[in-house]
Amino acid sequence: MIGELQKIFDLINKEDRLKSLVRPSIETEIKYKNKNYPIYSFSIGSESPTAPTLFITGGVHGLERVGAQLAWSLLKTTIDTLLWDRSRKELFQHVRLVFAPLLNPVGYLHFKRSNGNNVDLMRNSPIISEEKTPFLVGGQRISDKIPWYQGQEGILEPESQALVQLFKKEALQSSCVIAVDFHSGFGMKDRLWFPFSHTRKIFDNLAEMHSLTHLFEDTHPYHIYQIEPQSDAYLLHGDLWDFLYLDYKEKNRSGIFLPLTLEMGSWTWVKKNPLQIFSKHGAFNPIKEHRLKRTYRRHHLLFDFLLKALYSNQIWSHLEAGFKHKHHQLGLEKWYKS
Repeated sequence: MIGELQKIFDLINKEDRLKSLVRPSIETEIKYKNKNYPIYSFSIGSESPTAPTLFITGGVHGLERVGAQLAWSLLKTTIDTLLWDRSRKELFQHVRLVFAPLLNPVGYLHFKRSNGNNVDLMRNSPIISEEKTPFLVGGQRISDKIPWYQGQEGILEPESQALVQLFKKEALQSSCVIAVDFHSGFGMKDRLWFPFSHTRKIFDNLAEMHSLTHLFEDTHPYHIYQIEPQSDAYLLHGDLWDFLYLDYKEKNRSGIFLPLTLEMGSWTWVKKNPLQIFSKHGAFNPIKEHRLKRTYRRHHLLFDFLLKALYSNQIWSHLEAGFKHKHHQLGLEKWYKS
């Protein structure tokens, strides 16, 4: 995957038609066993700090390789489309799209969930749940030899720092942000999770989340996703997106930020091909090539919808008081009945 991202990075720097459209960057280089592993980012579209922003990340957990591969696929398709699609170029005059396709390159290349320091990056932020989390799975500091290790208290891993800095640079001042972090491995359905992960308290932007979901379900009534709060599944310590959300809310009081996790249901792939459970990463990824390609295809509709929704975000995001109250109540009924 690093090779594919390096090719895109080099192509942009060589292709005059792309230089004005895509801004590639190496956010940091992770040192592991005397080698350096770059973390790439690609920013496309408006350079206005306040522009609506779609922020795509993958590969936080190295074993969940399909997340990085899906992010790469969407990036490549977007760049290929920019070379000929005038309507897409027009959209990007008003919207910014940011990709960080592979946030944990060491984990990805060495078939590890964690990074090179054995830290689970999605348990690494300073956020600590005050409510009960699942033993070990919710994050632990017992030992770095056990999965879900949070790292040393108060220390952000270099990969986590790179994500935080990239988000601050590209999205902190944005008027409306949607982030989608690609993961796999939970259940038979593809889920779209929204905050919080560290508490069962009501998500602050519940009204906007319901408004966007309502728009999506009206537009695509036969979509494949189960949309729900992350806390319906389990709670955890150290979620990076909870951390970024709370920081955004503190520093950009007028903005709207919806951090989403796309949790692809890997049990479907295992059910269709049970023998893959014996491979290194078979529990989390489609092994057969045609299933990987199908995974690439099935999420393009969501990606395209989110770009268009950000372009037209005033319709669903900055709600008048009456509509905000209505969508908040509908969100409570839909997601917090108990």
